Amino acid sequence: MNEGTHHSCYIGLGSNLDNPTEHLRRALRELETLPQTQLIRASSLYRSRAVGPGEQPDYINAVVQVSTQLAPEPLLDALQELEQQHQRQRLTHWGPRTLDLDILLYDDRHIDSERLKVPHPYLPERNFVLQPLLEIAPTLRLTDGTSIATLAQRCGQEGLIKLPPQR
Repeated sequence: MNEGTHHSCYIGLGSNLDNPTEHLRRALRELETLPQTQLIRASSLYRSRAVGPGEQPDYINAVVQVSTQLAPEPLLDALQELEQQHQRQRLTHWGPRTLDLDILLYDDRHIDSERLKVPHPYLPERNFVLQPLLEIAPTLRLTDGTSIATLAQRCGQEGLIKLPPQR
């Protein structure tokens, strides 16, 4: 990356369609190719029950930390472009998907625009985000000072299974 302001961001990944584990593994490789962005660390993969309408397959989830020079909205654009490369279709809110990439945290900024809300509004209640986040950033705190560890403990691990590393 060139000299410039580097921002620490945490991104949640999820998939529950068309070989979700492979979608996540491919997305992890693709995140390393984003412009002006470097992948710092990635969590293990986790299996979780679907949150949303109707019967859906389980999700595979992970969280990554990146260092980026992209501003929040251009980063969101780049992530949505990756989703499109995975044939993401936005048919139903919280419906099944091939790939979902969410900006969870962007430095210690609070963003509330029409397109982007950071910290991610559902982060405090989603164990499939909190446990992977806790794995890669155990001392992390939200903008209000609440620790990820406290939120993860509150949320519990029901329905969440950490997958073994792939060889």
